[in-house]
Amino acid sequence: MLPLLLSSVLLKKLAHIQDVVNTILFEELQDVVLIGHSYGGMVVTGVADRIPERIRHLIYLDATVPEDDESVITSRSRGDTKQDWLKNAKDGFLNPNWVKSDQPVPKDVPHPIKTFTDTIVLKNQDRLRIPTSYILTVEPGAEAQEDSFFPFADRAGKLGWPIYQMQADHNPQWSAPQELVAIFNKAIELHPNTALKH
Repeated sequence: MLPLLLSSVLLKKLAHIQDVVNTILFEELQDVVLIGHSYGGMVVTGVADRIPERIRHLIYLDATVPEDDESVITSRSRGDTKQDWLKNAKDGFLNPNWVKSDQPVPKDVPHPIKTFTDTIVLKNQDRLRIPTSYILTVEPGAEAQEDSFFPFADRAGKLGWPIYQMQADHNPQWSAPQELVAIFNKAIELHPNTALKH
């Protein structure tokens, strides 16, 4: 974990967005397929707003789909409150209390609070021209409408994005990797060679 001093100085949503933007620019990457999982939806949205011409395809994996001036917390549309989100907070971090002390990696780690409370600024409408897909994971036996990320899948549908649903927990990259990769490939093949050009 980074020193706590950094949580209030660097560990903001803006820093995560800028890190990805810088990597793409400094490495001179083109036709990037950018995938945002969970909170990562905020990050890939911010990156797409900054450099849409570098992105070939966006994929939101059980992720937040923000609008301008929303934070992770304010974007939630199912009645979650700030207190609910922050009840496990300590020293500027949200602590994943569902992770057992003896759980092997990969596993969730403490997450800086400010990334959940900072709002996002979206000004570039070109990001909406990027081919984009949404993947909603639904726990076995549950209804899609009951899933906490369903409102974002619904928002994605209203934007005209293809929506893929898979039976898995919130972390299919761990629990169902082969099925997930198959959906990634299907989504990308739907829009070959379609990066924005200026």
